[in-house]
Amino acid sequence: MQVTGSLICTQRVSGLMHWNLRVLRSVKGKLSVAVDPVGASPGNWVFTASGSAARFACGDPETHTDLTIGGIIDFWEPDG
Repeated sequence: MQVTGSLICTQRVSGLMHWNLRVLRSVKGKLSVAVDPVGASPGNWVFTASGSAARFACGDPETHTDLTIGGIIDFWEPDG
């Protein structure tokens, strides 16, 4: 997924703490919001963890998230 920007929320549930939130776009154009513990910037390509694994990927299983950025992709050469 590619980071397209940040999402600013002044009011949020306590389970989201003060995590940075990023807007991501899939290769098919679908937009999603993810917790960002790695500091991704707009334009970065990232890999994500979803579902219950997303809570553990951010380092705190008490975080209320279903999508977390697990890392920034520095280099990738797709097959084909």
